[in-house]
Amino acid sequence: MAKMNPYLNFDGKTEEAFNFYKSVFGGEFSAVHRMTEAPEASQLPENERNGIMHISLPIDGHTTLMASDILPSCGHVLNEGNNIQISLHPESREETERLFNGLSSGGKVEMPLEDTFWGAYFGSFKDKFGIQWMVNFEQSQK
Repeated sequence: MAKMNPYLNFDGKTEEAFNFYKSVFGGEFSAVHRMTEAPEASQLPENERNGIMHISLPIDGHTTLMASDILPSCGHVLNEGNNIQISLHPESREETERLFNGLSSGGKVEMPLEDTFWGAYFGSFKDKFGIQWMVNFEQSQK
């Protein structure tokens, strides 16, 4: 079965927020990636390039708190209600497709399932009830 983790969005405050969460929960970040690592980072405005593309803070053996900064230059707008997503981490491509197709049925796909530059098979969507989901299968799990 897929793991499920909360995924938070911030408007340029991800690093500050996660340093705070780390001071409360303890532990170490398992991943910190900046927008500068994305293939088309040079097309971002200077003030967005050093933003957090992805950060992970393991809370316990079952839960990892994750987040990223939004990109206003790409049309992202942060509103209460869209600042958290549910991130699923299936154990196979088949399970990824089943969960993505089932949960997105009747909803709105933001990013279709595709192989990504970070090595995952990934897609995101808002379901028909307005809940935002991400499905991320790490190819190294094969």
